[in-house]
Amino acid sequence: MEQGQIEKVRLSVGNFLSWLELYGEFSFDHQSFFSKTLGRKAKELYYKHPLVGTLGVAPMIFLEAFAPEGRRLFGKPLRFPIADAHYAMGFALLAQTTKENRFYERAVHFLEQLKKSRAPGFHHFCWGYPFDWVTRNGTIPADTPFITTLPYVYEAFEYVYRIDKDAQWLEVMRSMAEHARVDIRDFETSPGVCSCGYGPYDNAGGVINASAYRAFLLTSASIQFSDSRYMKAAEGNISFVLDTQQPDGSWPYAVDGDRDFVDHFHTCFVLKALAKIERLTGREDCRAAIKKGIKYYLEHLMDENGLPKPFSVAPRLTVYRRELYDYAECINLCLLLRGRIAALQCTLDTVINDLLNRWVKTDGSFRSRELLLGWDNVPMHRWAQSQIFRSLTLLLWQDGQSENNFRFYEA
Repeated sequence: MEQGQIEKVRLSVGNFLSWLELYGEFSFDHQSFFSKTLGRKAKELYYKHPLVGTLGVAPMIFLEAFAPEGRRLFGKPLRFPIADAHYAMGFALLAQTTKENRFYERAVHFLEQLKKSRAPGFHHFCWGYPFDWVTRNGTIPADTPFITTLPYVYEAFEYVYRIDKDAQWLEVMRSMAEHARVDIRDFETSPGVCSCGYGPYDNAGGVINASAYRAFLLTSASIQFSDSRYMKAAEGNISFVLDTQQPDGSWPYAVDGDRDFVDHFHTCFVLKALAKIERLTGREDCRAAIKKGIKYYLEHLMDENGLPKPFSVAPRLTVYRRELYDYAECINLCLLLRGRIAALQCTLDTVINDLLNRWVKTDGSFRSRELLLGWDNVPMHRWAQSQIFRSLTLLLWQDGQSENNFRFYEA
């Protein structure tokens, strides 16, 4: 990447830090439309009776597409653990890049916030969403822990532990690994192949990125703590992710016969998890799946301009053109496989250039979505201010390292 572009990234990160300091650590969310009673009831009706329920959710969908500021009428700013984890990682990376203690202190601040926001009622450390989440299978209460949040928090604590070697962070990581091993159920789909639950109360499984997340966390923990029980628990989930890859290289969101859409950032989640597992273990089957998956990704989830497409197989009418979350995860994936797949360097350059030229707002934050008409400019920490911040700080960190030195901090 050219030095001029790196300087633009550095300037953008600096402006973002100024914005974050002024804006604060609470924000709205794309789920804000459905976070209060009226929105939840409308969404519940939609899942139970789609024809009638469409009328109920129509006002929220209209506002989301044409007046995103309207989410302020339906919800309130919240603190999101998954965003705190990304901010902790980003500040840890800045601390390593600049050697400035103030960034380390900010990373520790977010870890302390995470310790406070852990899901109540569980013996082990775990986290979920701070709102009641209405899904097709029912409403999941706030603070129900999810395996899709846990690995980010695990890595956040790991990043800071690598800096200061403070044993308290390691204790929290061990607790998270135990939660993933003990509290998240497996569902055998064939001998030796297991899908895992999305959370402790999931009685079906089937979501592919959930199994990929758990497989990575347990693989990492098996090495960190020299404990073979974690690797044993990870094996079935790795096999499930590999088995569910389609002949064309794609992964549907789930294998429940219903949620068979293929989207950008969930595909990135799966590829990232496999890439991390392959890097840790050297597994050839993961390497082959990554190669096949990246071919599909570049051909079907990037548009003719080399920019992220939200879906290759859409579940419904999409009310936006592009998504900041897709940009963040595309950058992360490119950095994770940097130097290994030549085509991804061109993708990285193109995406970074478009991000800096069109998505940066005058206050230093980023646009959230490119809509069919105009932009969604409401800054949302979970969707995806924190993710884009972490991806850009990773780029800056890698820029100052040799290829052999930046592997620990891979996305």
